[in-house]
Amino acid sequence: MKKMTLAAIDDHKFIREMWTMLFSGHNDIEFVGSNGSFEGGLELVKNKKPDIILLDINLQDKSGIDAAPIIKKLSPGTKIIAVSMHSEPVYVKKMLHLGARGYITKNSSHKEVFMAIDVVMKGGIYICTEIKDIITEQVINNEADAPDVRNLSFREIEIVKFLKEGLTSKEIAEKINVSCRTVEVHRHNILKKLQLKNTSSLINFINTTDLTFE
Repeated sequence: MKKMTLAAIDDHKFIREMWTMLFSGHNDIEFVGSNGSFEGGLELVKNKKPDIILLDINLQDKSGIDAAPIIKKLSPGTKIIAVSMHSEPVYVKKMLHLGARGYITKNSSHKEVFMAIDVVMKGGIYICTEIKDIITEQVINNEADAPDVRNLSFREIEIVKFLKEGLTSKEIAEKINVSCRTVEVHRHNILKKLQLKNTSSLINFINTTDLTFE
């Protein structure tokens, strides 16, 4: 029986070594390599065309978010499982939208990693327990009705980040290569989702809330 092939893209050497040790000698998995850079990772996928790629969202040169659609073009048969320190549901939504079939965090156990691989290989979508617990807690605590940056889309979070840095709508538009009108629409939607009345209240929210965008 042919083994399933698996590779990893992660810019931390320790994590890459951990993947190598975890999958080496596994009866059903052939670990075909790992790489720590954006371009190197894409080359790995192009050459090996693994069944599964474990893709870190945070890379030094670019990101897994940038890499995901390119991977799907280079190797349409490769299934992406995103791996990240980020547990915010917005990142999960973004990666699934870009074609990922699974999302695990770096808090996930080895058992859950294998579970994610198994589900994805069988055609399913796997979201790790940590993320599911966060979503459940939001529902139970009715957090969806409170101002919460996790209610925003990836693009809206990006704009909030620029607002936190003090950029104007025009400057933001130039940064992300869209029209100023588009930025204004995003700002309106941000206010609506956060249930804030105006720009002043948005700025106050940004300045008084511990937001992490890295």
